[in-house]
Amino acid sequence: MVPTSENGSPPVYRGIAEELREQIRSGRYADGDRLPGENTLMERHGVARATARQALSVLINEGLAVAVRGSGIYVRLFRPLRRHGARRLSQDLWGSGRAIWQVDSEDRGYEVDSLRVDEPAPAAHVARALGLAEGAGVVRRSRRYLVDGRPVQQAVSHLPLDVLGDGGEPSARRVRDHDSGPGGIYARLAELGHAPAHFTEEIRVRMPTPEESEVLELAPGTPVLEVARTALTADHRPVEFNEITMDGSAYVLRYDFDA
Repeated sequence: MVPTSENGSPPVYRGIAEELREQIRSGRYADGDRLPGENTLMERHGVARATARQALSVLINEGLAVAVRGSGIYVRLFRPLRRHGARRLSQDLWGSGRAIWQVDSEDRGYEVDSLRVDEPAPAAHVARALGLAEGAGVVRRSRRYLVDGRPVQQAVSHLPLDVLGDGGEPSARRVRDHDSGPGGIYARLAELGHAPAHFTEEIRVRMPTPEESEVLELAPGTPVLEVARTALTADHRPVEFNEITMDGSAYVLRYDFDA
């Protein structure tokens, strides 16, 4: 049975969670501080262990706290990244040698890890998105991004092999390197005569798979943003299909439109 107060107000654990939430917001508990444990909350509020546990679970599910096995519950504050949909893909950005991530992370910096580059047979949905003929191959770049040491995004880019030619061009080789060079793969595509001129993105919110939860180190109950982006040339030839999975608690999506 869910505990409630005598006057029928919301469950007691919600009130405890709200009190802790306000203490976090006020700065009493800072990022990395240990929150009161179940025993402390039981004694302080005169509640059962299940109620104290539920209160802490609320904060964990909201992304305000993280459980460290064998240690306790700790505040986990993270200033969300503001993802500007149009500005980050501007040719003025990558065309001048800057990374599109510089728009998202501003002055906070970012890291790329777990980079893998291979040339698999494309999945059916990838082949459709890129308009590939039967038997055509791709270069696949899979990587994870971290900001302030926290995993926030996993991205997998697929680039048609016929766009990269025989791989002998320096720009084509850089696409396969860990560091694809100033401006990233869009600048390399431009050097190969296939500059992206249009982008389409489809975004949906869903719950993560167990693998995604592990890779992004997601707290229980945290959704992900799934972004499918296609880069096209001026004549609308697809030159990259990017599958992006983002920690839903780490982002604010911003889009500017003219009326």
